[in-house]
Amino acid sequence: MKAKQKALVFNFIGFAVIFLLARFGLAFISDIKPVYISILSAIMAMVVSPKFAVTQIKGKEKLMMKWIFMKEIKEL
Repeated sequence: MKAKQKALVFNFIGFAVIFLLARFGLAFISDIKPVYISILSAIMAMVVSPKFAVTQIKGKEKLMMKWIFMKEIKEL
């Protein structure tokens, strides 16, 4: 699997996991309409989920990760 494909899959998995946790967590805790819970969960997942990207360093493609809870950018 190419690095760009891995980045796309990792971005999707990170978003989906956080979205589902937020979606069902908010539905369990609050009594808000389901449409608003889904919108709020999507916004939370966009902000909190880790971001994966591919960079060219010295002619080699490297997969990098940036996350709101980490100071530095991590190479995978």
